[in-house]
Amino acid sequence: MTSRAQSPAPPRRPLVAWWFSDGKAGHANQVRGLLAALSDRLPLEAHALPALKPRQALAAYAWRRPVRRDLPAPDLLLGAGHRTHLSLLAARRVHGGRAVVLMKPSLPRRCFDVCIVPEHDGVPSSARVLVTRGVLNVIRPAPVKQAGSGLILVGGPSPHHGWDEAGLLERIKTIAERDPARHWTIASSRRTPPATELRLPELGLPNVDSVMYRDTHADWLPAQLAAAEQVWVTEDSVSMIYEALTAGAAVGVIDVPRRGVGRVVRGVEALLREAWVTSFAAWRQGQALRAPQQVFDEAARCAQWMIERWFSVH
Repeated sequence: MTSRAQSPAPPRRPLVAWWFSDGKAGHANQVRGLLAALSDRLPLEAHALPALKPRQALAAYAWRRPVRRDLPAPDLLLGAGHRTHLSLLAARRVHGGRAVVLMKPSLPRRCFDVCIVPEHDGVPSSARVLVTRGVLNVIRPAPVKQAGSGLILVGGPSPHHGWDEAGLLERIKTIAERDPARHWTIASSRRTPPATELRLPELGLPNVDSVMYRDTHADWLPAQLAAAEQVWVTEDSVSMIYEALTAGAAVGVIDVPRRGVGRVVRGVEALLREAWVTSFAAWRQGQALRAPQQVFDEAARCAQWMIERWFSVH
């Protein structure tokens, strides 16, 4: 008896995601990171929409007015930023799909299907809350690094941190001089004071180059993080600390003055305590920078969480 060939399984239709933007680059970065992780795992069709004005969103919710008529119905509705909350709820009421907010929401958490919340916001994990280490980002883990490469990322004053230019420059000089065989690239950020930017090229160290933030483009930092074996980040630049960890680099934290011990500082202290990163003080006393012993990819973990619960059979 000859066996009959089985028919191939029908192709899986793409998962349709609508994501609402409030125009802030940091919020868009979080959503794009989650979308990239989802697209690594299943076919995905993503559509970016501007957040509705509050009156528009409330009218759409109350009268079930379509948010968009020209797009396929969404399986997922994503948003980061308070201005996206009403858009998510209106679109779900009219078009269906699961509403996912990437932050501690200003509306009750039960309004959303899941809230992806950084642990430093102090929201306990639950059926509707997925707690992450830091905010999500677009960086992808890079298993192969450029030998002898190093990156130093300089932030600036913030609501949580002050600034000590002389102390920072002395620490950078110490890092470069103690590892002269490594080539270091120092990069400023949009918060770096102009006076500090001007002094970075004046360090005069043969193994150091400096790059100004205004001279880079959107893909520059992800490419640098993907290549760098070691990354030092000033303590105020919390997002860049998490991005460096996601890239799989060995990460050191350069201390800057603190304005107090708030949620951002507590997040960095947790990373230091659990040995994800190394402080400048510990390194100066002989502790080596070590790459993460486990994969640090919160976007991938969140994407897998959603797929297993909602889209395992799609």
